[in-house]
Order: sequence, then structure tokens, then C-alpha cells
Amino acid sequence: MRGLALDQRPRGVLALGAHPDDVEIGCGGTLLRLADRWPGLPVTVAVLTGSAQRHQEAKVACDVFLAGCDVTLKTFDLPDGRLPAVWGQVKQHLEDVANDVDVDVILTPRTDDAHQDHRLVAELVPTVWRDHLVLEYEIPKYDGDLGQPNLYVALSEAIAREKVRLLAKAYPSQIHRDWWDEEMFLGLARLRGMECRSRYAEAFVVKKAVLT
Repeated sequence: MRGLALDQRPRGVLALGAHPDDVEIGCGGTLLRLADRWPGLPVTVAVLTGSAQRHQEAKVACDVFLAGCDVTLKTFDLPDGRLPAVWGQVKQHLEDVANDVDVDVILTPRTDDAHQDHRLVAELVPTVWRDHLVLEYEIPKYDGDLGQPNLYVALSEAIAREKVRLLAKAYPSQIHRDWWDEEMFLGLARLRGMECRSRYAEAFVVKKAVLT
């Protein structure tokens, strides 16, 4: 399998999460690679739900996963687990973010994610950002909704393990969960790595892309 290297620096990257930790679980390794590849890269992280404590954890996550980047964190306090009930507010917040940032790459949950909050964010993204490269990341969960991705970001073992370490550092409120451990995160990364002939990887779904 031959990889395709894209060397043009993005104008900016936007990472969207319905909840604090969505972004880092889904594409934390990719963020680490972006930060290493392009110091000073403008990156905006927008999180739609969460308490003050969880927003502070998201701030820590931005600092450690995107060290050296020009990072902006935008947080909102919409109701966790009930985003479909406030569809209009979600749409407005996304449009407000779009008006504030100049980006060409969007990281977002998958449109077929089993969690209603993740799914709504993903469904609204192409209605707000119509001319951007949208990469839909995956979040493992009880629902068993992992699908068949079509784009991979290869991760070295060092980066994969650093992602796991930083997740625990940034989100101590979550480490008591029975699914939150190194074996789970590295196991999924190892599986995706096998699929793209790398030791580890993160996987995405791309609905449409243009090569120039």
C-alpha cells in the first residue's frame, strides 16, 4: 500500500467535538502529528457541551496535544446527550464558529456515529462548511458502531503511546470509566494500523475530496 504525502500547509484546522475529549479520543494522534509537522499552525477546537470542569480539561488537552500551534478553544454549554433537542442552537453555534475562523480542514465525528450528539454535529458540518476537506473521526463506545474507514493517518508507536498518556493527563475525570484504558486506545490504533500497513493509525471517513 502506497501512502500519499500532502505537503501543503493548511490555512487552518478546525476540530469539532460534541463533548470534551471527543476530539482527542478520535484524532489526538493526528493533532500531535500536525503540531509536529507545522509549528504555529492555526487550530481551533470547538466543544458544544460540558461543565466548567470539563471545559478546563479541554483547555489542558489543547495545551498538551497542540503545543506550539496557534490554538483557540471555543466552548459552549449545550445539554449533554440532548443536542437534537436544541438543533437550532447547535446550527447557530457552528455558523458562528465558521464566521470566526479561516480553515480548510475540518475534523468531526462520523455521520453514522451511534451517539445522537456526535451524529448531529457531523450531519450539520457539510451544511456550514461546503468547500472544505472534512475528515470524520471515530469514537469507540458500547454501541459497537465502528465502521469501514477510507482514510488513515499512520502513527508511530511513540505518538500512539503519547496520545494515551496525554488523554489521561488532560481528562482525569474520565479515567474511572471501565472502557478508558491504554489497552482499549492502543488496541483500536493497532487494528487501524494493520489495515494501512502501519504499526498504529487513526482512521477517518471522507465523503468527498478534491486533489489538485
